[in-house]
Amino acid sequence: MRATLRWAHSDLRTHRGEALFLVLATAGIVASLLLATALFGYATNPWQRVFTQARGAHVWLHTAPSAPAGKLASLDGVESVAGPYPTASTALASRGTRASVELRGTAERPAVDRPLLTSGRWLDASAPDGVVLESRLARALLAGPGDTLTLPGTGRSLTVLGVADSAEPRYRPGEQPGLVWALPSAVPDPGGQVIGLRLTDPDDTDYAVQRAVTLLGSGAVSEVSTWQQARAEAQGDNRLLGQVLGLFGIGALVAAGLAVHGAIGTRIRGHLRDISVLKAIGFTPGQVVRVFLLQHIAYALLGAAAAATLAQLLGSRIPGRLGDAIGVWQGLPGHTTALVAVPVAAVLFIGATTGLAAWRAGRVPPVPVPRPAAGPRPRTPGAAGPLSGAARWALAARVPPALVLGWHRTSTRRLRSLATITRLALPLLLIVVAMSAWTTIDRFHRSPERIGLPAALTVHADSGLADRDARALLERDPQVVAAHPGVELAALVPGQTATIALRGLGVDGDPYPYTLAEGRPARAEDEAVAGQGLLDLLDVRVGDWVRMTVGDQPQILHIVGRSIEPENAGRVISTSLDTLRENDPGLAPTLYQVRLEPGADPGEVAARLTAAGQGHLDVHTVTNPADGLSPLRAVVAGLIVILALIGLIELLTAIGGTVREGERDLLALKAVGLSPRQITAITVTATAGTALAAALVATVLGAPLARWLIDAQGASSGIGAGIAAVPSPALLALFATAAVLGAAALAALPAARAARRRLADTLSAVT
Repeated sequence: MRATLRWAHSDLRTHRGEALFLVLATAGIVASLLLATALFGYATNPWQRVFTQARGAHVWLHTAPSAPAGKLASLDGVESVAGPYPTASTALASRGTRASVELRGTAERPAVDRPLLTSGRWLDASAPDGVVLESRLARALLAGPGDTLTLPGTGRSLTVLGVADSAEPRYRPGEQPGLVWALPSAVPDPGGQVIGLRLTDPDDTDYAVQRAVTLLGSGAVSEVSTWQQARAEAQGDNRLLGQVLGLFGIGALVAAGLAVHGAIGTRIRGHLRDISVLKAIGFTPGQVVRVFLLQHIAYALLGAAAAATLAQLLGSRIPGRLGDAIGVWQGLPGHTTALVAVPVAAVLFIGATTGLAAWRAGRVPPVPVPRPAAGPRPRTPGAAGPLSGAARWALAARVPPALVLGWHRTSTRRLRSLATITRLALPLLLIVVAMSAWTTIDRFHRSPERIGLPAALTVHADSGLADRDARALLERDPQVVAAHPGVELAALVPGQTATIALRGLGVDGDPYPYTLAEGRPARAEDEAVAGQGLLDLLDVRVGDWVRMTVGDQPQILHIVGRSIEPENAGRVISTSLDTLRENDPGLAPTLYQVRLEPGADPGEVAARLTAAGQGHLDVHTVTNPADGLSPLRAVVAGLIVILALIGLIELLTAIGGTVREGERDLLALKAVGLSPRQITAITVTATAGTALAAALVATVLGAPLARWLIDAQGASSGIGAGIAAVPSPALLALFATAAVLGAAALAALPAARAARRRLADTLSAVT
């Protein structure tokens, strides 16, 4: 054991840099996997905790006031119900902020889908104008217990008694109204009612919705929402961040394992005599294997332990969403198990790849086997075999011998060079994918119209402002390009198992500029474009006809294009306002999508329009999905650093192997008149050629792989394929050039040292 430790210590002193890089790479990989685990837990568990504690409803149905919603309690599979509660759609204002809300009347605190108070108290008959706000709505209004809210245009005011968490879909400006609980007396003129169903089997949600709509009649049901939709909305971008971290973490782990495998294989080839001596003095094959195995497992353990310790002690102090995620994750029941299991799994994987390479060291014979004699053709010094015809032609054409011999050394060791190129190409390929993710996020910020957001503002006008006056008021602003009138309706899909968003935006003379990824714009009557989420939900394609129900009126539309839809999980079908008016001539616009001039500040324009509307306009900036992906940039940058470390390990391994193998030819190269600088250039050229091949493979394969991965994520989220953006050819060429120049620079110093070795050292290397 003492001899084993002494040999391992000597090897560590010789390869300090490589050991340090391996420890840092392992720490980065384990940290990425731990962050991915934390983000998955953070994405799912807060909503699940609220749903469980509140005994959340699995289905919510909004119906007409006269619908016999109470009958739903007797349906098979319904465990209990919440409501029915009277509802009214209105708006609340506080501190200059305005929000659309659903006012829900309830005399008692519900037993099913019970709001969980986070501050304040519940409704009290002694405060008839008191309300309880859903927590996200309260944050948007900057309101808390004791604050007063106004209802614009009515002269009424409400007092906030409390703030509560709910498992229902949360407030989203311009998309989902906020939830406000009030006493029934505070909802004097309800426009509808809502009832929640808690099911005995959540997997039967679609069937339960179908039976409920059948019982009440499709004309009585205006909107349906389910627990799956609420959970997906609550998870939001956190789950995407977790998926990105997990994907790159696993990819980096595989790359690190391959790099360790290659490093050990190269080291074995360079230490054949040392291993033979160890066996000659009594080391068994198992002991030789353990020398390499324990050494690299120690490196991996050190890196994994450092990552786990830092994640536990300092993870919650990371600013932003990542720190919040780790803080929540540390309080979850499975936190300790994951904190131990993830590093152990990473160490075991690295140990497995190490064991495969170390097994070769155990097979080295105690007496080195002589190298086979050269064939009938003379071997060229500095080359791995006889010169090829192309190499001889290059020499005859007076190409510098160092370049020819360096390239020939790489090209003739085909299997070994191919393995090195593969190991080096993997981290470079993942870096290209990471750069593509960065480029896609950057395009989301710079060009939101390319991801389905041509409008910068969404404006709702109250009944006191006519359509013509509202459009004139909006288009009067000098930075407003167009104000497209529209309406958004909830429509029941065929089978009556869910509701989708039916939009009518723009008129025939001024169509809305949808962002299309497939097909063509809707031009004729009954034509529409749909999001990927709707196509998946209805199992239809572009070119099909679909039927839906709005209230008690059917609407049949021909899907002629697929649009990029970042809202409502892509479950949106859009047509012109004139098409919807064919079924309902009295349909009036309820919103306006406002497009601004390039460079205009949406916040400033929104403030001007709000002031000009004198209380008649509710103006919101359109939420860009990329805003929630801002933490991903820091994540991508960190992953690129980790992958660069892994690539550096592989480069150092390749350089060390090339230098050792070149020692056999050093005397011959000097004998034929090559200078130390030319001998150095042979090794540098061989290393640069390997890096060039790896960079080309990574660039050629990485760009389409990144496009496929990003589009697949877009399709699974409902936004749809067609959102991916890859780095420009110039940036990819710069990346490949930097990789090649960096490899050449790293190889220059060890190659120069080897070329200037003393004669005695060179003789000892070849004997």
